[in-house]
Amino acid sequence: MARTWTGMLLLGTCLLYCARMALPVCAVSMATTFRWTKTESGLVLGGFFWGYCFTQVLGGHVSDRLGGERVLFLSTVSWATITAATPLLTLLGSHSLAAMTTARFLMGLFQGVYYPSLASVCSQRVTKGERGFLTSTMSSGCYLGTMLMGGVGSLMLEWYGWESVFYGTGLLSALWAFVVWHFLLEGQVFPMKQMLCSQGSSCTISRFKWLGLLKHPSVCAMVFTHMCYSSSSYTLLSWLPTYFKDTFPHAMGCVFNVVPWLVAIPSALIAGWLSDSLISQGYSIVSVRKTMQMFSMGVSSIFILLLCRALTFPSALALVSAAMGLATFTSGGVSVNVHDIAPSHAGALFGFMNMCGAFMGLLLVSFSGYVNEVTLSWVHVFSIVVLVNVSGLAVFLLFGDARRVDTPLTDHQNTTTHVGQTGR
Repeated sequence: MARTWTGMLLLGTCLLYCARMALPVCAVSMATTFRWTKTESGLVLGGFFWGYCFTQVLGGHVSDRLGGERVLFLSTVSWATITAATPLLTLLGSHSLAAMTTARFLMGLFQGVYYPSLASVCSQRVTKGERGFLTSTMSSGCYLGTMLMGGVGSLMLEWYGWESVFYGTGLLSALWAFVVWHFLLEGQVFPMKQMLCSQGSSCTISRFKWLGLLKHPSVCAMVFTHMCYSSSSYTLLSWLPTYFKDTFPHAMGCVFNVVPWLVAIPSALIAGWLSDSLISQGYSIVSVRKTMQMFSMGVSSIFILLLCRALTFPSALALVSAAMGLATFTSGGVSVNVHDIAPSHAGALFGFMNMCGAFMGLLLVSFSGYVNEVTLSWVHVFSIVVLVNVSGLAVFLLFGDARRVDTPLTDHQNTTTHVGQTGR
């Protein structure tokens, strides 16, 4: 059953990003159809992050209490419906900009609970030595979804129009939700007993106020670094298809929308395996987290900075692929750090981290569209992304830690808890 859930969560994450990336892949075509400027396109793309901000903490808190798998199901039903209905909103009148922005807002609203729910499940069921690989496995689903949308979505866009991309993704996501409801939840969304509460994992949430965790420098550093990483990633995800289309108009979308994520999938798995392996060999958890984040935000920024030069299409594609591949190392770094320092509040705290990242992403995505329209250059956009990455990395290297701060447990009790938690 655990393996089945792992496979379904991987597929669910894949479909989540297929739905999320539908608009970025179709943005150029839709902008032409509805006569959007770059600033207006940025507003539509940024609408997702407005909604994404609001449900992060709530989703994590509810998942910590009720079980994340059921929150994931309800979330998927909602954003699958919104995705499939998006093309229909354009038939309501001439206000396509408002309609699409609203659709993206609702998409973000319902997808906002997904990752906090995963964090809650991970903290309750997985030991420290296994969290890196599990997190990277789930993360690989987002790269798989981005790759599939870039490949299959680009072909559907070319053959059948942008509407088909939304219809197809929405229906597949609804099918996933039905399978989970019928076969894994057995038709019960809110049973009396939580399925995941077994083998010594605790289903009760302590009365410790999770907001009080923000007084710890390590927690603030983790939140800030995750915010910087998320916002820079959202900016690249949103604008890279447009960058390639503007800079290399004759390049095939099914190439530049696929290759970077084809590199990112094995890279994410390697990153998770490497972080767990280093920890099992005796390296301190904090040094492993910082090393992985150095590759994710530091080394990858070098390749992003190189995009500011005049390049051929193969060179640009190689640089973007290298940057995206290295960025996945965050799955062994700050993305899993919340399970180290606050496992009993992982869902709510990760939700807060994602909320901050989504809000910063909203600002950065919209601002990048404005900067690109004013300067007619991508150099400034990539420079901003690098600056954000370097700032977040510096704070994490200085103040990041892996010592648990959410409970006053003794070292002996901590050791017992970690041994008692099982990975499956």
